[in-house]
Amino acid sequence: MLMLPLLLVSMDVSVLYFAIPSISADLEPSGTQQLWIFDIYAFVLAGLLMTMGSLGDRIGHRRLLLIGAAAFGTASLVAAYADSVETLIAARAVLGIGGATLMPSTMAMLRTMFTDPAQRAKAVGAWSGVMTAGIALGSVMSGVLVEYFWWGSVFLVNLPAMALLLVLGPLLLPESRNPEPGRFDWLSVPLSMAAVLPVIYGLKELPSEGWNVRYVVSITVGLLFAALFVHRQRTASAPMISPTLFRGRGFAPSVALNLVSAFGVMGSAYFTTQYIQSVLDKSALEAALWALLPSVPIGVAAPIATQLVHKGVGRAHVVATGFGIAASGFGLLALAGTDSMVLVLVACAVLAVGCVVVMSQIMDLALSSAPVERAGTASSLMETGTEFGGALGMAVLGSIGTAIYSREVPASAPDVAHETLGGALAVADQVPGLAAAARQAFTSGMQGAAIAGAVLLAGAAVLAAVTLRRVETREPACETPDEPSELSTSGV
Repeated sequence: MLMLPLLLVSMDVSVLYFAIPSISADLEPSGTQQLWIFDIYAFVLAGLLMTMGSLGDRIGHRRLLLIGAAAFGTASLVAAYADSVETLIAARAVLGIGGATLMPSTMAMLRTMFTDPAQRAKAVGAWSGVMTAGIALGSVMSGVLVEYFWWGSVFLVNLPAMALLLVLGPLLLPESRNPEPGRFDWLSVPLSMAAVLPVIYGLKELPSEGWNVRYVVSITVGLLFAALFVHRQRTASAPMISPTLFRGRGFAPSVALNLVSAFGVMGSAYFTTQYIQSVLDKSALEAALWALLPSVPIGVAAPIATQLVHKGVGRAHVVATGFGIAASGFGLLALAGTDSMVLVLVACAVLAVGCVVVMSQIMDLALSSAPVERAGTASSLMETGTEFGGALGMAVLGSIGTAIYSREVPASAPDVAHETLGGALAVADQVPGLAAAARQAFTSGMQGAAIAGAVLLAGAAVLAAVTLRRVETREPACETPDEPSELSTSGV
């Protein structure tokens, strides 16, 4: 029951990849409106994660999950039959609100449902695999549905799952909440959104348009509000994010390492999706289907990592090895040429396996470190870190790749060709040899970004080995199941 909404929420991140052309033909949005149709979901989701995680601790995670499922299902129906751009954008915003309630609620309930550490580790591993696979499945599903139905069908697939959750959720899922949550800090809500949204927006736009003043200002404003948000949490009598969370063993390192892992996943995806489609000249649906192959080994990566930890291999060693595997994936990507599909797919698979190994273990460590009554807040912080890490990965690695690409494109090419590979291919007929040169330049940019990614993840491997080893030395020799409490049994 918990994996079902998680799968749909993660799929909705990429479900419009192939539906946008049909939507554009039907609703005729402007360029700005098209961007909002695509991005509003992720922006609202990222901006409200912390609020919804804290709210779930107060009103109950099952209750918030069911409220979110109702909102998600209703918004999906409205989006499917939207007859105007404004309606579709509004529906996508509500989908983001629903998604922000569903993601932290599912992870928080793992903390309260699975009191045995070994069982919880397996459940968190499954959670990590489903979330990662959902993003890959979303684009493929949208391509298939748009091929045989109309664009609204990509939203209608959410309805049966949400209806099932609303019917069976109250019967199968236990309620959990903080028995003494304190007063809700409403001022922290706008502060958290003002901190998250400008930074996410600026980081997402930097790879495509470079260090535009507007995006630099956006990031700066977000960071200023982040400082105000942190000050509020440290001084408020009942803060949204309790500073005591970061005093728990392993929680702060988990947030940082999770951010680096998301950096690697999204930073590599920025290049590999374009490489398969534009460098190898595959259609959008072909590219999505090929991109599914690297996600196959993800399903076994997290369970194997969990078994290794359960059998006595230190978590520090497993996480460090995961980062090392991911770094080697970037290393393979740095060897790719302009006709290296197999090598790129293998590199993607290796990188994804390494990152899922890391995510599954540090998610489990973060949940174990957090008090059970603050499981929602802890979950939301981890997921907000994932959003930041993904945006930062695309911004940093994308900027490196774009700089190399722009430098290697022939100087005689039109200005648009120096900006993006897509722009170069659009005017390739005007300049002999431009298409081949642009593809080579993009591949060189990908190689440079991959080297930077490999160095970063190799450094993260060393950091994880040192930091988590210190955490392990302070842990008890063996964990025992949590004592039963009203938090984990209420409603069963």
